[in-house]
Amino acid sequence: MLKIGIIGCGKITQVRHAPEYAQNPMCQLTGFYDMLPEQARALAAEYGGTAYTALDDLLNSGVDAVSVCVANVDHAKAAIMAMEKGIHVLCEKPMGTTPEECEAMVSAAKQSGKFLMLAHNQRFAGAHVAAKKLIAEGALGRVLAFRTTFGHPGPEGWTGQPTSWFYNKHRAAFGALADLGIHKTDLIHFLLGEPITKVSALFTTLDKKYPDGTPINVDDNAYCLYETQSGITGSMHVSWTFYGREDNATRLYGTQGVLRLYDDPEYAMIFEKRDGSVDSFRLGMMPSNVEQTSGGRTNTGVIDAFVECIITGKKPAVDGAESLRVMRVIFAAEQSAREGRVIIVPQG
Repeated sequence: MLKIGIIGCGKITQVRHAPEYAQNPMCQLTGFYDMLPEQARALAAEYGGTAYTALDDLLNSGVDAVSVCVANVDHAKAAIMAMEKGIHVLCEKPMGTTPEECEAMVSAAKQSGKFLMLAHNQRFAGAHVAAKKLIAEGALGRVLAFRTTFGHPGPEGWTGQPTSWFYNKHRAAFGALADLGIHKTDLIHFLLGEPITKVSALFTTLDKKYPDGTPINVDDNAYCLYETQSGITGSMHVSWTFYGREDNATRLYGTQGVLRLYDDPEYAMIFEKRDGSVDSFRLGMMPSNVEQTSGGRTNTGVIDAFVECIITGKKPAVDGAESLRVMRVIFAAEQSAREGRVIIVPQG
């Protein structure tokens, strides 16, 4: 039985991490820490375990693994502290807020011999897993291009907090790009099996405002043009201003047809073949953030994958090194938007 601690007890812990650990028979939630002690106490009362008022106390309590679910700017510090104490880490995205932080996290994992996994949950969605298999088998032919979107009404729509820390650049560091775009960027790496190497990006703040009416100081929409190592080109649009149904769709265009993922209300994956035939697959739909926070607790597969890695000793598919590749794209997109030019993504 693994003893699990959680660092940061906000909404993402309440609707994903804590309930998913509780559903896993190999886990026991034993400790919670949050800057707001009442949030840690509430989860300890619900799941058992101890609410700690100091992070060191949690890390010294004998936990085998922790989830890091604090604000973005504190991800690296908390994760590194845990790994240095011999604790496995599952970290919410984004990995860190600077290239140096991300490199330090990878180094800490290597030096400690402990797993560092990032919570890129789109890799575990049924249609994405099935699409990767079809692409690898050659059913789509040579992939030529892609289009991916992730948009919803914004963090306040699922956190219930109109002045969420997501809108505070000092705590979030990024806007919609790193909140949503990091998922879709990792998804493209996963589906195509090769890295994005060129980026052209535009960031904008179209609508989100602070209570005093001034625009938020992070992007609420980001538009990226990507090119992969083999020359596959595509677009990504992520948004906090989709004030209707959440859009989490991806399309891949190949020489033998088109794969449509999560753009249909009934079928999770639709394969429109070049010969005119169509295969439709019911593989389970991805629940929206709003659906998860309105009482529907679901299993993303992230926690179970993390626990399995610890028990079996198998390296996580999305470990620190893999996530670093994604973060390099995100940092390159930031540079592109700032400088108004195409950026070559560093590889390594």
